[in-house]
Amino acid sequence: MKLPRDVDAERLIRALSSHGYNVSRQVGSHIRLTRKDGKHHITVPNHNPIKLGTLSSIIKDICVTNEIDVSAFIRKL
Repeated sequence: MKLPRDVDAERLIRALSSHGYNVSRQVGSHIRLTRKDGKHHITVPNHNPIKLGTLSSIIKDICVTNEIDVSAFIRKL
Protein backbone atom coordinates (compact mmCIF):
# COMPACT_ATOMS: atom_id res chain seq x y z
CA MET A 1 0.00 0.00 0.00
CA LYS A 2 1.30 3.45 -0.90
CA LEU A 3 1.97 5.99 1.82
CA PRO A 4 -0.17 9.12 1.77
CA ARG A 5 1.92 12.15 0.84
CA ASP A 6 0.02 14.77 2.81
CA VAL A 7 0.37 13.49 6.40
CA ASP A 8 1.21 16.19 8.92
CA ALA A 9 2.32 15.73 12.53
CA GLU A 10 -1.13 16.36 14.01
CA ARG A 11 -2.73 13.66 11.87
CA LEU A 12 0.01 11.14 12.70
CA ILE A 13 -0.19 11.89 16.43
CA ARG A 14 -3.97 11.28 16.37
CA ALA A 15 -3.37 7.88 14.73
CA LEU A 16 -0.67 7.03 17.28
CA SER A 17 -2.85 8.05 20.23
CA SER A 18 -5.38 5.41 19.16
CA HIS A 19 -2.60 2.86 19.75
CA GLY A 20 -1.83 4.05 23.27
CA TYR A 21 0.76 6.76 22.67
CA ASN A 22 0.70 10.10 24.48
CA VAL A 23 2.75 13.24 23.95
CA SER A 24 5.43 13.26 26.65
CA ARG A 25 7.43 16.34 25.62
CA GLN A 26 8.36 18.68 22.80
CA VAL A 27 11.71 20.26 22.04
CA GLY A 28 11.63 22.70 19.15
CA SER A 29 9.89 21.10 16.21
CA HIS A 30 10.13 17.51 17.46
CA ILE A 31 7.41 15.86 19.51
CA ARG A 32 8.19 12.83 21.67
CA LEU A 33 5.43 10.26 22.17
CA THR A 34 5.54 7.50 24.77
CA ARG A 35 3.41 4.39 24.97
CA LYS A 36 1.23 4.23 28.09
CA ASP A 37 3.29 1.38 29.56
CA GLY A 38 6.46 3.46 29.02
CA LYS A 39 8.25 0.76 27.05
CA HIS A 40 8.42 2.48 23.67
CA HIS A 41 9.17 6.03 22.55
CA ILE A 42 8.88 7.62 19.13
CA THR A 43 9.84 11.09 17.93
CA VAL A 44 7.65 12.83 15.35
CA PRO A 45 8.80 15.99 13.56
CA ASN A 46 6.20 18.76 13.72
CA HIS A 47 6.27 19.33 9.95
CA ASN A 48 3.59 19.72 7.31
CA PRO A 49 3.89 17.36 5.48
CA ILE A 50 6.24 14.82 7.05
CA LYS A 51 8.82 13.58 4.52
CA LEU A 52 8.01 10.14 3.10
CA GLY A 53 11.18 8.46 4.33
CA THR A 54 10.63 9.74 7.85
CA LEU A 55 6.96 8.75 7.79
CA SER A 56 7.82 5.28 6.50
CA SER A 57 10.39 4.77 9.24
CA ILE A 58 7.97 5.88 11.97
CA ILE A 59 5.19 3.62 10.66
CA LYS A 60 7.50 0.59 10.39
CA ASP A 61 8.79 1.14 13.93
CA ILE A 62 5.26 1.44 15.36
CA CYS A 63 3.97 -1.59 13.48
CA VAL A 64 6.87 -3.84 14.46
CA THR A 65 6.73 -2.80 18.12
CA ASN A 66 2.95 -3.13 18.45
CA GLU A 67 2.57 -6.09 16.03
CA ILE A 68 0.20 -4.18 13.74
CA ASP A 69 -0.24 -4.71 10.00
CA VAL A 70 1.32 -1.78 8.10
CA SER A 71 -1.56 -1.44 5.65
CA ALA A 72 -4.08 -1.40 8.54
CA PHE A 73 -2.18 1.45 10.18
CA ILE A 74 -1.93 3.40 6.93
CA ARG A 75 -5.71 3.14 6.48
CA LYS A 76 -6.13 4.89 9.88
CA LEU A 77 -4.21 7.89 8.57
